[in-house]
Amino acid sequence: NSASSDAITLASDGTCTANITNNLSNRNKIINGAMTVHQRASTVTGITNHGYRTADRYQLNVSTGTFTNTISTDTPDEFGSSFKLDCTTADTSLAADDNVLIKQKIEGQNLQDFAKGTSAAQQFAVSFYIKTNKSGVYTVEIKDVDNSRIATKTITVSDANWNRYTLIFPADTTGALNNDNGASLELIIWLAAGTTFTSGTLNTSSWASSVNANRVSSSNVNFADSTSNEFYLTGVQLEVGGVATDFEHRSYADELRRCQRYFERVTLN
Repeated sequence: NSASSDAITLASDGTCTANITNNLSNRNKIINGAMTVHQRASTVTGITNHGYRTADRYQLNVSTGTFTNTISTDTPDEFGSSFKLDCTTADTSLAADDNVLIKQKIEGQNLQDFAKGTSAAQQFAVSFYIKTNKSGVYTVEIKDVDNSRIATKTITVSDANWNRYTLIFPADTTGALNNDNGASLELIIWLAAGTTFTSGTLNTSSWASSVNANRVSSSNVNFADSTSNEFYLTGVQLEVGGVATDFEHRSYADELRRCQRYFERVTLN
């Protein structure tokens, strides 16, 4: 075929190596990446603060404007649910500390194969599907909570269709992640940010110490600036290495069990 490298190689000792993608389960470090589990609610209105609203494991931080969060059936092919955010009260002039963001916290014991903080450190491949009528720049951040370090990238949304975005974050030989059940890493998508987070210099080429002013692009959109704004998210994936593979679909039962480590709703009849 037209590939630039061999798909299968055979060494002199008889070892065979095949270049096969998507051959491993448990690649995705994100829980509920397809937004299939929403134990708390399918719709929450009047959101003005931080918390977990609909899709399990996704924390929605809001310090400006008012929003409605819904589990939507508007999705790209191969998905059944998406995380929808509607702006219902706008703020066209952000205060310095204002922010709107979506994040997931990840336990350190689930991230040891990144070998962060060692000479064998691996890259971080992030991918997700977004649909929004708010075009422009969005900042995507990986935050190392254990060592107060950040890595940032940006995406540019140029149309109102479903698109998959892939980002490769560099390996980090500084700062090992704790091997425990604490929140060692956060994956964050910034939808709005005031000057507290945008007034510095965005570093998109390497990891750096976490400084608030350097966390978000000064060109980041203000998703809170119009009540017409809608944002959809699904197919979120974080995996080891320099290649973003196809989304790892898991069964509802598997995803629910993972979510129930953090929250379990019991209904009494």
